[in-house]
Amino acid sequence: MKRTHYEIFWEILTFCRTPRSFTSIINRCNLNSKIGQTHLDFLKQRHFLVEVENGGMTLLKSTAQASEYIALFNKTYRRLFDDTPEFRL
Repeated sequence: MKRTHYEIFWEILTFCRTPRSFTSIINRCNLNSKIGQTHLDFLKQRHFLVEVENGGMTLLKSTAQASEYIALFNKTYRRLFDDTPEFRL
């Protein structure tokens, strides 16, 4: 089953609750770099992700605004599928 943009956004935001590198996000969420960059740019424009500096590296972290999206997505997903969304392993 193909993931929707909403599911991909949820995966990124959930994974980025702690600061993560671009590469780790792309690998964990199983995205190619072009599509991943598009999704990350979208989330940054909406202030759901922010860049943070850590030891000379630029990492991405979910914002407080993202918490509302994550909660609403989880609630909607559970109502539709009687289950919680999961990362693919």
